[in-house]
Amino acid sequence: MKFGELAFAKRHKRSPEESNLVRRLDIFLMTFGCISQVIKCKDQTNINNAYVSGMKEDLNLIGNELNLQTWFNVAYCLMLIPSQIILTYVRPSFWLSGLEICWGVITGLIATTTNANQVYVLRAFLGLCESSAWPGMMTLLMHWYTPTELAKRMGFYHSCQAIGSMMSGAIQVGIMSTLNGSHGIAGWRWLFIINAILTVIVGLCGVFLLPDVPNNVNPRAFWFKKEHARLAMERLERHGRAEPKKISWAGAKRSFSSWILYYIAALYVATVVASWGYSYFSLFLKSLKNPDGSSVWTVTQINGIPIGGSAINVVFVWIWAISSDLLGTRWILIVAQAAIGVMVCIMMTVWTSHPKSVPLATAYAGYFLAYVCLGTAPLIFAWLSDLLPQDPEARTLTTGVAVAMYYAVSAWSQVLVWPAVEAPYYRYGWQSSMALWILVIILTCVLRYVDLKFLLPKRNAFMATVIEGSDIDKPDSQDRLDRDSAPDTKAPGPIGAVSGSREI
Repeated sequence: MKFGELAFAKRHKRSPEESNLVRRLDIFLMTFGCISQVIKCKDQTNINNAYVSGMKEDLNLIGNELNLQTWFNVAYCLMLIPSQIILTYVRPSFWLSGLEICWGVITGLIATTTNANQVYVLRAFLGLCESSAWPGMMTLLMHWYTPTELAKRMGFYHSCQAIGSMMSGAIQVGIMSTLNGSHGIAGWRWLFIINAILTVIVGLCGVFLLPDVPNNVNPRAFWFKKEHARLAMERLERHGRAEPKKISWAGAKRSFSSWILYYIAALYVATVVASWGYSYFSLFLKSLKNPDGSSVWTVTQINGIPIGGSAINVVFVWIWAISSDLLGTRWILIVAQAAIGVMVCIMMTVWTSHPKSVPLATAYAGYFLAYVCLGTAPLIFAWLSDLLPQDPEARTLTTGVAVAMYYAVSAWSQVLVWPAVEAPYYRYGWQSSMALWILVIILTCVLRYVDLKFLLPKRNAFMATVIEGSDIDKPDSQDRLDRDSAPDTKAPGPIGAVSGSREI
């Protein structure tokens, strides 16, 4: 049998109607999510751009710059899990779009601030609103896409963070060079004004673009046809996935008592924290000096060279995600990225320990290669969707807990492990990353073993139950879709069950 037959033998052949549904989801749901993510990233980077473009002096932020991000991170972390719960009670087209409109208004208000305290309060509210975007969108993607479609969509969405970072610098230069001082308004204030307008417009569009969930579709989604609702429910059933439902107290208790919630969260935190060394590329470039003491790179070049790394990030996030869906595996590609991460850490550890004897090209290569292994998040959450097909409550909560745990850990770990005073020869940074990448390999392989040994038989049994129940007594789908909140008619099954017998 040829490789292509082995890899793609179990792919479902879509009907023209199903292809039309997936195409419309890509055009409307994915387009809204990706544009929203780009703007969200711009919102988060604008504070740094504004800080070095006059905001620091105008608002007398000297000595307090750390608070700008601290207040945001604390609020972001606190709101993550409540937002995921609310998402199951309020239509996503209202909740996610409404919060985006709110953070757009708050972004505009930052342009009117006159002192540091006002900025701190607004940044905190900004964190509360923006916390819903990434985990909320990832949760929606789990509801709408099948195992052979999910990772690549998550990858495209996730890559918009890097695209937003790349665009932010260029937009900043354009605004500062054309609007600085226009109508008596400083350039850094124009950054927030323009971003606010874009954010509010996208948020308003979300009311009509987001389809909500398959069993309770958005009546304002003009692009969504009645037959699409039936097809969406059939797609869930075909892959043994339970219908989306409101998070109940019993569901929350079951989720937080499951080891999978904490295991996935630990795996996600380990991958993100392990890869954090790439973010210090600019400090490395800034530290390089010519023999006469002058800087090797100009400020423009220091800001521009890492854009190449972001481009590598985008390309490889797509490669990892597309490969995952095509080859039908998550864990192998997570291990592959971790192995590349270990190699990068070895290179950088050798260079930082012997900077005079090891060629500088080693450091350049290490930093650029570090961008290759930034595609683990889409694979982890696609795997989560496969591990918990029968428990949408647990999927929703696990996503929120994982992101919240990352923010809680990164708040103190980055300053401890990557202190700026040690740049670029960090004493423990790359060694710590190496240990975490090795931990990622171990965690991934253990989860794969447990999945095959204990969880796969359970999900196969669950899948058979779903199919048998569907054949014997299939409820009228339209009645189910007309209800405001359809109860999960399938037995919850044990935590950790996944649809089908595909290799994940």
